[in-house]
Amino acid sequence: MTDLNETHDPTLSSWVDSANGAETDFPIQNLPFAAFRMAGSDEYFRGGVAIGDFIVDLAAVASQGIFNGLAQDAVNACAHEDLNEFMAMGKPAWSALRLSLSKALRTGSGDQFTLSSCLVAQADAEFKVPCLIHDYTDFYSSIHHATAVGKQFRPDNPLLPNYQWVPIGYHGRASSIGVSGQQFSRPLGQLKAPDADVPVLGPSRRLDYEVEVGIYIGLGNELGEPVSMVEAEDYVFGLCLFNDWSARDIQAWEYQPLGPFLAKSFASTVSPWIVTTEALAPFRVPFTRPENHPQPLPYLTSDANSAEGSFDVSLSCLLRTAGSDIENPLSRSSFKYSYWTVAQMVAHHTINGCNLQAGDLFGSGTQSGPEPQEAGSLLELTQGGKHPITLANGETRTFVEDGDTVIMRGYCEKPGAKRIGFGEVTSTVLPVRWSPRSGSVH
Repeated sequence: MTDLNETHDPTLSSWVDSANGAETDFPIQNLPFAAFRMAGSDEYFRGGVAIGDFIVDLAAVASQGIFNGLAQDAVNACAHEDLNEFMAMGKPAWSALRLSLSKALRTGSGDQFTLSSCLVAQADAEFKVPCLIHDYTDFYSSIHHATAVGKQFRPDNPLLPNYQWVPIGYHGRASSIGVSGQQFSRPLGQLKAPDADVPVLGPSRRLDYEVEVGIYIGLGNELGEPVSMVEAEDYVFGLCLFNDWSARDIQAWEYQPLGPFLAKSFASTVSPWIVTTEALAPFRVPFTRPENHPQPLPYLTSDANSAEGSFDVSLSCLLRTAGSDIENPLSRSSFKYSYWTVAQMVAHHTINGCNLQAGDLFGSGTQSGPEPQEAGSLLELTQGGKHPITLANGETRTFVEDGDTVIMRGYCEKPGAKRIGFGEVTSTVLPVRWSPRSGSVH
């Protein structure tokens, strides 16, 4: 776990004026990381840190040589196209660079003149996935989501027997993970109607989003060496927003007995910014289980996890239809409702000796709250498509249609701490690239 330190001081201000507004996602207390370049250029991507409406170009900072020791080594590692080298340096390096940047960006800093030449407006930049994602694991950590979906298929027994004992997950496809702004064609797959004798190949008619939190691994562990709960969060670099798209009708036919395949591998979308676990320290909350639920096995338990193992990240989802500028609100929830914590996901993932690597990504699974309006997917909001929802612009939806753009935002806020945010993640569905008559792809 990360203790509070001077970088969390809510009274800190920055000489970057836009970082001092009450509603900014990126005050000096945040300092999230991304990989960027000037939009439309052939520049190489490099590491950057958000401050207000600007990006601190870490390659430019590295060339100035204004930091010392481990902080300078860390900023040098951020000058590359991917952040993996920096992430693999571990918590001391992450913290050293964060502290040096915080001091350099504070009001009255002697580094203002030097760093002001290293700023790039976010509006002038484009982003990529911030690191090379070696492997992707999707968890299923919201009991509210699991129960709501389970009731649609097993009304009398919505949760399978293992759910309250095991952090359920599966190994997903990393190559199709894109950054915010991702556009993709409606996926094709085998579909089988309940009253049909045989399946057919066709475009998904039940395309859905999933409001998730992405968890980036920093340190890796050696093959065969489990990571304990006590040290689990030392391996976690930070969190992002994550839309793990799902083709519900393709999945319904293919997932037995092995799980999702084509229903999930066509696209997933991350936000550009990784908010470090250090920045999130003020927004930790206790991890608890109802007394009538099974308590986690000892390898998934620690005093620190019980005291402050969960993160209170507010999550919202909106939808913009084709040809409209209206952002239609769909749901709001919080990561604090997760049935399993980040540390428990790491400990369980490695208990069999599985080796994690810097840049690995975990998806939290759809994050739904206890109330119906806190559902993190259309599958829940429309009860499997049976009850269309009416958008603020008068249109209706059961599932996502061509041209729809899904927008997700997140932030942390509480009395006595500076509000910090995650920015947003957006992605747009395009028409299918296939002709059923000719079988050709366009």
